[in-house]
Parts: sequence; C-alpha cells; structure tokens
Amino acid sequence: MNELEEVRVFVTLVECHSASKAAEKLGVANSAISRRMKALEERLGVQLLQRTTRTMHLTDDGQVYYERCKRLLDEWNDAEQEVMQSATALTGNIHVSMPLSLGISHLSPIIADFMLENPGVSVNLDLSDRRVDVIEDGFDIVFRIGHLEDSSLIARQVTQVRHMVYCSPQLAEQYGPFETPDDLRKIPTFGYSNLRHPGRWPYTGPDGTKGEIRLSPKILSNNGEALMAAAERNLGAGCQPTFILHEAFSSGRLVPLLTDYQWFGMNLYAVYPRARHLSRRVRALLDYVIERLGKRPYWDDCLEAISEAQKPENHAP
Repeated sequence: MNELEEVRVFVTLVECHSASKAAEKLGVANSAISRRMKALEERLGVQLLQRTTRTMHLTDDGQVYYERCKRLLDEWNDAEQEVMQSATALTGNIHVSMPLSLGISHLSPIIADFMLENPGVSVNLDLSDRRVDVIEDGFDIVFRIGHLEDSSLIARQVTQVRHMVYCSPQLAEQYGPFETPDDLRKIPTFGYSNLRHPGRWPYTGPDGTKGEIRLSPKILSNNGEALMAAAERNLGAGCQPTFILHEAFSSGRLVPLLTDYQWFGMNLYAVYPRARHLSRRVRALLDYVIERLGKRPYWDDCLEAISEAQKPENHAP
C-alpha cells in the first residue's frame, strides 16, 4: 500500500470512530483496517491512536497528524476536481445544516438559486434547530445563530440577526405604553426554549446602556412560528428574530415594541472545522449566501417602514 492510501485509511478511521464503519466506507475488510493502521504507526514510529475494547482516542501526535492529513486529502481531492472539471464549473455534493425557520424561509431559496447557477452541484440540506456536531455528523458547513463556543471550529460572520419584541396590536393597546424593558413585566410573555435562559432578554438601550430583563414566560417553544401564532391570538409578547417576524410586521398582524432597543445582539455564522480545507464549491456557496444577504439583510427592510410610520409628523392631528 502506498503512503497516501495509509493516510486515507487513518483519516477515515478517525472520522468514523469505528474500524467496522471505516471498513464499510472504504470497501475493505475490518482486518485490513487494523493491519494498515499497524503498518502506518510502525512506519512513523509513533502511536497515533489509543484503543480499548469500546473506545478509540487520538494521541497528541495523532491529533497533529490527523489535522495535517485531513488538509492534505482535502487539497488532493480539490486538485483532482479542478483538473477534471472546466475552469468555471462547480461539481460535487455539499452537506449543509441550518436553523429550521431561517432555512425554510430564507436560506433554502438562496441555495436553490445557487444550484440553478451551478447545475453540477448537489446539496444535502439538514434543517433543524438541534445543536449538530459539525465534524462527527459530516457537515461541510453549518449555518448557526449565536456565539461560537467550540475553538476547534472556524466561524465566518454571514449577516446580523436582529431581534424585536412584539405582540398583537390589541395587546399593545391594552398593556401599553411600552417605554422601557421593565414595562414588559405588565404583559404575558413567551420564551424560545432552545436558549439556555428563555426568560432572560439582554438588551442595549438607545444610549448604549446594556441590561437584561428577566421574565417568567407563559409559553415556551423551540419553534418561532408557534410563538408567533400565539401572539397573533393575543396570548402575549415575545422576542424573536426579524427573519421570522417581518411579514407579520408588514401586514400589521403583529407590532414591534421598544424599537429603540437592540435585543440579544446575535449574528448568523457559517461554521466549519478548523482542520478542514474548504472545497471550491463550498467556498463558492458561502460567498454566494453572504453576497445575497449583506450586512443588513432584506428582511429588515420592514423596520424602516415601521420607523417612518411612527414619526410624529406622519400622524394626523
């Protein structure tokens, strides 16, 4: 076996976490995986993996070797693709994960447009609000809202994700006026249960002062549309991203509250493993999404119209 094939076996074994799964993926016998790993470690003169009957872990040397080998294989695959394809065509599959609501309403149509422009590309979309494991689940790229915690990943900011407090026009009149976050204690509220603390809403005031309002949500849900439907039925107020709320704001079914405040301060990121070289097709998709959304995404256009309508000079005496 040549050295490149040994490297391929090693990387596949690490990513599959199992000799049997690696053997199945490579189309070889289980015993062949063990023999090839033994030959690789003997050739290098170091132990790459610590094995027990149930688990397998990389040694420190193994971790360094894996990261370098993964980059090597990615670059090798890219080189072969670029030689086999034309100068402009993109080919191959992209495995993508994205949040459910954002994916259905906004990212999926953008990715569909990308595929129309690049017919050689196929895409496997995972739409879910669950916290996926980028490496173990085999994703090429993950779109994620929030803050990056895993230092083994690279996060590239795609666009801002603005949150707004909202309720129905009837409840705004019944419980208003709303002038400070403390006024939200007057009205029943909802919480997004995927947050660590659904009843804590951090904010930045008009003067730059930061604070947090702590509430006891009447309804908890892991889906924004469910909370929005409850608000339209006069059950309370919530705080969600404008990519969910923009159509309800534009139609007047819901109204924003405390519009001078910035809530949560989150962004949309594209996340991928630090050790993985982005293929040309994945990088092209990411650039395409960023260009389409921009620093200020189109779904926030409704906020300008609302702000203009709320100016005193636009109200009849």
